[in-house]
Amino acid sequence: MFSSRINQNFKIHPPKKSILNFSLASANTFHPFVEMYLPKDEMTRNKLRNQTWFNRNFFINQQASPAAYENIIIDAVFKNIRLDFNTKIAKNHELGITLRSYLVTKGKYPFSILTSDEFLEFFHSNVAGGEDPFGRKYYGFNQVNVKYTDRKGRVLELKQNDFIFAGIELNHFYYSDFKFLKERNIYFNFGSHLGLNTSKFNPSIDLGFSGNIIKEWKLKNTNEIRFAFGSAILRKNAIDFDTNSVTLGNNKFLGSLEAMFEFTKYTRKGNYHSVSVNYQMQTPFSNDDEANYYQLVGKWQEIHSGWQNGFEKLYDYQSAWSWMYTYGRENYNFSVYVKEDLALNNSPDLQIGFSVKIPFLN
Repeated sequence: MFSSRINQNFKIHPPKKSILNFSLASANTFHPFVEMYLPKDEMTRNKLRNQTWFNRNFFINQQASPAAYENIIIDAVFKNIRLDFNTKIAKNHELGITLRSYLVTKGKYPFSILTSDEFLEFFHSNVAGGEDPFGRKYYGFNQVNVKYTDRKGRVLELKQNDFIFAGIELNHFYYSDFKFLKERNIYFNFGSHLGLNTSKFNPSIDLGFSGNIIKEWKLKNTNEIRFAFGSAILRKNAIDFDTNSVTLGNNKFLGSLEAMFEFTKYTRKGNYHSVSVNYQMQTPFSNDDEANYYQLVGKWQEIHSGWQNGFEKLYDYQSAWSWMYTYGRENYNFSVYVKEDLALNNSPDLQIGFSVKIPFLN
């Protein structure tokens, strides 16, 4: 939320007309309260490396066992509101400008149906997951409880109905023009990215680069199959405007990979229906070596599983699957998607969104 995120670009050329895209997503994110202690003494760290994480119990007090300390709890349904403007600025060049913002909610009906606590725990209890696997019922449904304290004692806290204008992103794409590749329906594009983070918790600038390759198969009945793969690297907080802002993970660089398979069917009138599946993976937010010696403290007796997720998942690779349907016409297209983290990162547990894309100022 508070840093930029590079979205892979699987288009094969700049838009013929300037495009305005509005998107709205709803995401249920839940992590029970958990505390983390990181020993400052190297000898203690080496001793803990030989212990399974849930058996580590070194901390007594700051005098007897000095340690860095953090705590976190996340319980909310976040509404992500994005406005994207994309335009062709030269033969093979595209400029994109994105405004991103978030609304913090309890996730009650009717504004959150599939991403509500009630629906997710109904699914867990009756379909897959078991009875209250992560502790939502233990803490209670329809709450906003978002608070993070970093190891320097700085606090990030969100309340119900907080609206966060999170940032502005500038994206430039260059589409390669290699004739021998185009003859084989293979396309490349490269992106450079600048993100201005505007929230009070992380006023900063992020920088990034991306590359994408797309292979297209044109079927005899004019339908299409497209496979794409992309990767990106983001330098978080390349420029900090406030050196006393909250630390949101101590890895300065975030790498990401994404793969997509898409099938598009055209109608006689030239409209189209497309379905696609995407897989995304991102490197950890925090230095994974710390996971070899941290001590986590939480309500492991009350919560069946995942009581440690709030910190454990910051040291894991993040991954998610998305399924999208798009209906397109000459003057607009409409998309709806579902995103699920089958690796149970709960970041978020389930996300559902839609977008509308229309020509703009042509």
